[in-house]
Amino acid sequence: MDDGHEIAEALLVLADGTVFEGEAIGASPPDGVQTGEVVFNTVLSGYQEVITDPSYAGQVIAFTCPHIGNYGVNPDDYESRRPFCRGVIVRDLARRRSSWRATGDLDGLLREHGIPGIGGIDTRRLTRHLRDLGAMPGAFGTADEATLRAAAAGAAGTDGIDLVATVTCDEAHSIPSTGGERRIVAYDFGIKATILRHLSGLGEVTVVPASTSADEVLDLGPDGVFLSNGPGDPEPLTAIRDQITDLLGRVPVFGICLGHQLLAGALGAETFKLPFGHHGGNHPVRNLATGTVEITSQNHNYCVAEGSIPAADLTHVNLNDGTVEGLRCRDFPAFSVQYHPEAGPGPHDSRYLFDEFEDLMALVRGPAPTGGRR
Repeated sequence: MDDGHEIAEALLVLADGTVFEGEAIGASPPDGVQTGEVVFNTVLSGYQEVITDPSYAGQVIAFTCPHIGNYGVNPDDYESRRPFCRGVIVRDLARRRSSWRATGDLDGLLREHGIPGIGGIDTRRLTRHLRDLGAMPGAFGTADEATLRAAAAGAAGTDGIDLVATVTCDEAHSIPSTGGERRIVAYDFGIKATILRHLSGLGEVTVVPASTSADEVLDLGPDGVFLSNGPGDPEPLTAIRDQITDLLGRVPVFGICLGHQLLAGALGAETFKLPFGHHGGNHPVRNLATGTVEITSQNHNYCVAEGSIPAADLTHVNLNDGTVEGLRCRDFPAFSVQYHPEAGPGPHDSRYLFDEFEDLMALVRGPAPTGGRR
């Protein structure tokens, strides 16, 4: 190794007892043990954006791309104030970076924010295992195998846990407009910086904590309300669903990812957990209105059950597994998608949805003074 870091052997142990050998990277976890729900992500680039996406709270991210860290990290590619994931798993961590944008390396970012990792893992084997048996809790670190086995067996997943409370902002704050004249209120369930950049192209954005009531939101006089992405299971978020119910019909609403699930839940829909989730930048989705196929960025473990939303029309469907990817309310000015049209990282096929949000606000509130376009 040419960076002066001493190699420390480490193990990854899954809840079913499967063991992988590797070496420690990033920060050192307490007592040599870190736990979390292990999921895999298929992006080929954008690892910094993935690691700093708050939607990964409670999870350990395994990258299927074998070479991670080669272009370093920089201040502009953070999707949140810090990483909220529990850890990172890679095949080969680059020890040298090569990019004019880089101001640091990935190992340094992990150490700075206290995020443990494990490298040298056979991620092809790990991915096939999770694909066949489903995402599951695991434990990794430099502790002995018996300790890691016990930790993995006792590790919590993400079911039934309110992870939004761990990532939402503490108080409201504003993002200045970069183009439009709209007033938008964005619920922060774990909102990404790239989403805020797109919304600010429509107008000034007031970001509010997840606990903000519908009345407090309406007192801000928004032209539209945005329901953000976020981590974990939507089922325990009863109070948030209740506030969304109070907003419907009173203001245009647009939701992404967890925001989509919560909007559907406010309409009475059911959700379920996918076997290994959708995590990556190459998921094909069909737009049922146009028939076009969009390659999308996705990051979720839970999904809206088709047929459980009588008050909404299905607008998008996943071509890999047929799951619900979008809906539009019949009785209220509201729509949502399961995937990430802002694409941070990922393809840009679906960025038109931010324009559709402007169109919905124009329909209900009237045209923006300068058109409100990005």
